[in-house]
Amino acid sequence: MPVDTTFRSTAPEIMDDFAMEGEILRDALDKIASINQLLGGNKVTVEGVKNLIDSKPSDQIIRITDIGCGNGDMLRTLADYAKKQGLHFILKGIDANNFTINHAQSLSTNYPNITYACTDIFDDLSKTEPCDIMLCTLTLHHFKDDEIIDLLTNFKRSATMGIVINDLQRSAIAYYLFKALCYVFRLNDMSREDGLISILRGFKRADLLKYTKQLGVKSSSIKWKWAFRYQWIIKIT
Repeated sequence: MPVDTTFRSTAPEIMDDFAMEGEILRDALDKIASINQLLGGNKVTVEGVKNLIDSKPSDQIIRITDIGCGNGDMLRTLADYAKKQGLHFILKGIDANNFTINHAQSLSTNYPNITYACTDIFDDLSKTEPCDIMLCTLTLHHFKDDEIIDLLTNFKRSATMGIVINDLQRSAIAYYLFKALCYVFRLNDMSREDGLISILRGFKRADLLKYTKQLGVKSSSIKWKWAFRYQWIIKIT
């Protein structure tokens, strides 16, 4: 029976358990980062950041917070980019899983401009620290529609420049291609099951346009990017 992508799935992912830890989780985090790198996912987020800072002085300090940072790969990519370009980024990763944060810290010991915090952002949305740019890379699909609106409303208050969202397109083609990818990368059962659910919890352009209207966003762009994902840039200033 063909997979139905008409509506966003509400099925839970194993990784949504914030108390989860161990080698299976570590392997999943690292494999997700590797696949994201290989398919050009990191480039989508970096391009979004470049778009927001394009008119800023090169010596300006840019504070970037990554929500749902995983193993920190996106932050390390940005740190490397900033170093190469002579930019000044102060980077922070937020994740609700303490094991994940500890793993990210262990991989980022050579990056003094990256810090991490274990926080459930829904515990108290009003306590989100101000920054210049908020990132959501493969994170937004974990939330329900009403949670997404609450989260992004808070991001709009907290970010001075804008928000960069990089997330999955809900697509039958992407679903079946990921099944094939699982064998190529020898993904463990958790990564395979969560990955398929993630695609079904992903977005169509109409979803992002609906959120844009609900949020009252005045300046934003939504672009389809390879591999089967959307880059959604919300400009605050």
